[in-house]
Amino acid sequence: MDISGKNAIVTGAGSGIGLAIATALAEAGANVVMADIQKDAVEQAAHALSGTNKRVMPVRVDVTQEQSVVDALAQCERNFGKLHIACNNAGVPMHGTRMIDVPRDDWEFVIGVNIWGVIHGIRHFVPAMLRHDEEAHIVNTASVAGFQNRRGTDQGPYSMTKYAVLSLSEALEHELQNTKVGVSVLCPGPIATNIARGARNRPDHMGGPQIRATDEATLSERLATTGLDPKKVGERVVDAIRTKTFYAFVSAVPADVIKARHRRIEEALNTLWVTHY
Repeated sequence: MDISGKNAIVTGAGSGIGLAIATALAEAGANVVMADIQKDAVEQAAHALSGTNKRVMPVRVDVTQEQSVVDALAQCERNFGKLHIACNNAGVPMHGTRMIDVPRDDWEFVIGVNIWGVIHGIRHFVPAMLRHDEEAHIVNTASVAGFQNRRGTDQGPYSMTKYAVLSLSEALEHELQNTKVGVSVLCPGPIATNIARGARNRPDHMGGPQIRATDEATLSERLATTGLDPKKVGERVVDAIRTKTFYAFVSAVPADVIKARHRRIEEALNTLWVTHY
């Protein structure tokens, strides 16, 4: 797919992976709506990009709210025209706490952003792309955590949401098979971003900002020491769109853990209790 001259929207574009994706798309010649819940941050990021003669537009969006996503799409179409590329990227962490100790509000927050944010994007961005019947592409950000749960990480809620994004993306690829809309699921390993501080941007209707100092410090340190430069993720997304790659892995991937999980599943199928079809 040729990206130059196409119109794109990226959620979570105020920083980290989202900003890197928006930057890479703009450098590839796309017009980009940079959408983020942090109004000041996304405006500053867009201002910096527009200063390099890129056509970008900042928009505040709360992906947990369907109307907010609808409004962001409307602004994209009103200012740039047809939507060709949608990156459902906004995400928040939930690491360092056993599932039985995670408060209900935290469950609702991580599900609201990481799952409902993608669902809202699918429900509204995809029909917008299908309407014009031109070549288009949707990218949903999952994680290597969407393929396995590593012992000792206490990130069950986060991994659960990324498993969901993976499943949604696989089903969407099936549904869009005979259309001009391609699908990619972005599966990053550790990336040097500030996602550990995601709860500080929790909207008021989901309990308001929160600081989880210990968990944030642990995750921040790990990402800072092992995380890949987000710029590489942006480049990976552009390549995935151009080549119509579905599973877009990037950074360090626990391949042995994922393969071991798959072998365990295969072994579980070899039983008298299962009928193959």
